[in-house]
Amino acid sequence: MGIRGELFTTQVTLDNRSYFFNVKENRAGDVFLQIVESKKGEGLDFDRHQIAIFAEDMQKVLAGLDESLKFIEKDRKERAKARAEKKALKDAKFGGAGEKKLIRKRNGFDEEPRKPDGIKRTGKVIHVVSKRSEAKDDEKDF
Repeated sequence: MGIRGELFTTQVTLDNRSYFFNVKENRAGDVFLQIVESKKGEGLDFDRHQIAIFAEDMQKVLAGLDESLKFIEKDRKERAKARAEKKALKDAKFGGAGEKKLIRKRNGFDEEPRKPDGIKRTGKVIHVVSKRSEAKDDEKDF
């Protein structure tokens, strides 16, 4: 038995907090589970919160935990199903995932050359060429 009555200890470390599951025995010989949450606070301090569950209450606590886990799993499945249905409706309305989107490539071989329409396209900016300047250019050619 450890200094603080610890019989068994395990740790689960996450990004910003750690959980310790300590099986302890008190001076009266009662065995209990101590769950400690430790997270980094302001500065160098750590915020610690703990609960203790005694052996005679463990089955009730585990039953409550099991019920909560079942609810979480059921809710997760329902949400995934709802997302899938929403996506299917969106795909049916705006074109399904089976249809390929046409993406134009600059200087691509699949793209047909455009007819001159007086619009100079350079990336995201569109420059409109004045028809007056085109007319003046045509007059200069003669």
